[in-house]
Amino acid sequence: MSRAERFPTAARRTGVISFDDIDDDLRAARERVRRLEQLTTRHRTLALQLDEVGQLLVDLEDRLAKEEHDVAKLEAGGFAAFLAGLAGSKEERLARERAEAQALRERLEGQRTRLRWLEADRATVESGLAEVGTAREEFAALLERKERLLVESDDPRGRELTEIGQRLADTRADLREHEEAHGAGVSAAQAVARVLHSLGNARGASRWDMLSGGGGLADMMEHGHLRNADEAAWHAQGALDAFSRELADVGVRASLQLPEVDTRWFADMFFDNIITDAIKHQRIARTGEAVAEIGQWVNGTVGDLAARCEELTRQRDLLVARREEVIAG
Repeated sequence: MSRAERFPTAARRTGVISFDDIDDDLRAARERVRRLEQLTTRHRTLALQLDEVGQLLVDLEDRLAKEEHDVAKLEAGGFAAFLAGLAGSKEERLARERAEAQALRERLEGQRTRLRWLEADRATVESGLAEVGTAREEFAALLERKERLLVESDDPRGRELTEIGQRLADTRADLREHEEAHGAGVSAAQAVARVLHSLGNARGASRWDMLSGGGGLADMMEHGHLRNADEAAWHAQGALDAFSRELADVGVRASLQLPEVDTRWFADMFFDNIITDAIKHQRIARTGEAVAEIGQWVNGTVGDLAARCEELTRQRDLLVARREEVIAG
């Protein structure tokens, strides 16, 4: 324990605090964080390699089973061996099949050996991860401890750290709100897309009904799609309402209202003719255009929110890096 830690009041009174001990701890903790990052990346790479080897083993085992089956058929005789004998090539074909099977066995054994090596490497990496698993938390605690000492002292870095802390808190809050709005926007866009899909099906059925006189069957198909669109629209409207609320949190005012999906069947039942079919088709087309317009706005806004999230993330990372630089410097 340093003198400043043993006598914090006296240290603040004189304005002189020694950070030697905590700086040593910070350097050691930072090395452990770097080791953790390195091992995490290595562990991720090993997972991909193990998946690749696992798939290769399955494929090789399947191919070997087929080759061994072909060899067994030729060795045992039967129709395949008979045909090979007629062609005067039974022994040659048997030798070739045996050679291919042996080559597959060797490749299979090689991949099994590779699998054992990779599993051993993963075990070593996981052991290392267990040793430095709390490195980030330890480093963060040391940074907070030194930051507190700097802020409480007369060190000019304390004033900068106070400002960084305020800006970092604001940036993190903004990022959280924009991420929530982005997530709500993605859900709303997916919900609107489902409405458009059902309306597209209804429009196709309506076109068929109008051009070919599909009759009752076409009407049933059309109205089935419209009912699906209507149900999807209710869910989408809820998602749009949630999106509007999240947008309000980031300073964007939006009132998103889907058009009503007309599912009336009365006219179809009593006035089924080319005129009513054309009117229905136009009605579905107009509804689809209105929904598509909302979908385009939602998708554009989601893109803007994603860009803003990236910018806020960059600002946060810069502030975090500057805070660490000031504290550890």
